[in-house]
Amino acid sequence: MSMHFHILTLFPDMVENGLHTSILGRATEKGLLSIEAVNIRDYAFNKHQSVDDYPYGGGAGMLMQAEPVYLAYQAVENKIRERKLREDGQEGRTRVVYLSPQGATFSQTMAEELAREEDLMLLCGHYEGIDERVLEEIVTDYVSIGDYVLTGGELPAMVMVDTISRLVPGVLHNDVSAEFDSFQDNLLEYPQYSRPEIWHEKRVPEVLLSGHHANIEKWRREQSLLRTAKARPDLLEKAELSQKEIRWLQEKGLLPTME
Repeated sequence: MSMHFHILTLFPDMVENGLHTSILGRATEKGLLSIEAVNIRDYAFNKHQSVDDYPYGGGAGMLMQAEPVYLAYQAVENKIRERKLREDGQEGRTRVVYLSPQGATFSQTMAEELAREEDLMLLCGHYEGIDERVLEEIVTDYVSIGDYVLTGGELPAMVMVDTISRLVPGVLHNDVSAEFDSFQDNLLEYPQYSRPEIWHEKRVPEVLLSGHHANIEKWRREQSLLRTAKARPDLLEKAELSQKEIRWLQEKGLLPTME
């Protein structure tokens, strides 16, 4: 089954150019993904394709109007509904994600959940945001990629598409790659090495040259634990650790000892 992304934006070229290269580009060519950038300006109801106006109550900046956003959403939703009825005789409302600093923080866990959707609409705001009335009517999820301010939702949407796409079966060359990426088990990824064996007088760890797969996996797990404990100790609270691993981290002073 392929996954379909529909990105509602004022800057379709930005999205198209950024998401049709490398791994995602190849996955699109194979039919594993489809990434559609929908230009909200195409649904403006004036000859200048203006989609913004001053906010009621005053304030700095302009606000995206409700009607063009709603018409763009409606066009995409109708197309999705027709395709689903044609393919399997079923229909259902599509999840619509609004990229907003007010949303829940995007995470690997959220990516895994969204990757189970067949269609996903991503709504990119701009200027000072979007008229609240259309958000109330069409948005199902509010998502933020971090506590900072961007000029629009396009970059967050691209981040989400990239992360979610990696979890779609067949997108990665190695089907187990996504399973061992950073954050997959709430642990950071272990250090990786390639040829040559010695570079700038630094050697590849001997265990990786041993060919002993059990020892290699043990070393990688330990390195993930160490790296996470030092760089992102907050993640350890959500990671599934064995009692042996907890004691091992405590002995190294990287986890508090329970009294």
